Amino acid sequence: MALAGAAEVNLRRIEELTGSSLRLHGLDLYLSGRPAQVERACALLELLRPLWQNGEPVAVVDIQTALTSLDSGRSDEHRDLGRQVLATSVRGRSLRPRTLRQKGFIEAMESHDLTLAIGPAGTGKTFLATVQAVRMLQDRRVERLVLTRPAVEAGERLGFLPGDLQQKVDPYLRPLYDALHTLLGQERTTQLLEKGVIEVAPLAYMRGRTLADAFVILDEAQNTTPAQMRMVLTRLGENARMVVTGDVTQIDLPPGQISGLVEASEVLDGVEGVALCRFTDTDVVRHPLVQRLVQAYARRDGTATTAAPRQGIGRTTRRSGRSAR
Repeated sequence: MALAGAAEVNLRRIEELTGSSLRLHGLDLYLSGRPAQVERACALLELLRPLWQNGEPVAVVDIQTALTSLDSGRSDEHRDLGRQVLATSVRGRSLRPRTLRQKGFIEAMESHDLTLAIGPAGTGKTFLATVQAVRMLQDRRVERLVLTRPAVEAGERLGFLPGDLQQKVDPYLRPLYDALHTLLGQERTTQLLEKGVIEVAPLAYMRGRTLADAFVILDEAQNTTPAQMRMVLTRLGENARMVVTGDVTQIDLPPGQISGLVEASEVLDGVEGVALCRFTDTDVVRHPLVQRLVQAYARRDGTATTAAPRQGIGRTTRRSGRSAR
């Protein structure tokens, strides 16, 4: 039933993708069609087995990702993907990378001190970075989390906001709070914020600081200026990790202003200890419509978001003889 989905929508999708016919009768699933079609459908179902065998809901993106891995000869990598549980949400849901590039992003954060993640909305950049940050905090590999983003409105001017500093910046940092609540729950998140273990602050308050023994996430980095980006990157102290995420197709800076994320991706390419991860529209894991929306706007803008290297992440550089795949 987890495989079939609501109203057997997943089975119908697999039929469309493989050309075979699927019929669920009790706990038995019958496949029919030409030998090649049935073989392809069976191989696809096996790649999805780690999900449906545990009763976890299978989404359309899981089906599409599994089929892409199958067609590209990366089935073994995809099987490992299905078994990799990163954490468990407060509601008991297993959290895992959904695409091979997401898996590569996790590996890059494990093996590099600085990771840049660039890609369209819905590819899990912020959420996966938060998952990795919480994992390292719980494993005592870092002592605190520092979450920041530039306070830039998306095409609107909100004016002066009421309240103290925290209340003023909260609207800008809401996506980071949402990820923390999913992982830790609202009560636990509030406790860690009060103790200072988790710090959520606007980018402007990073100047002059040295962030040691910390996992730092700079979100919405496409809205930083080059000066801001250089400032925050040089805050890294001993035993610190930093992840910078952003979508260069959603820059809200004034016209003519260069994005600090765009500049950093060019300047830091090839620097030891830095990983550069590029996501595409095939990595979108939100509502299936979001992927089609990203593709439609990419066609309008004349950008090729689906053109990316075959590896799990775009490009990485070696660090101490290791590299993220």
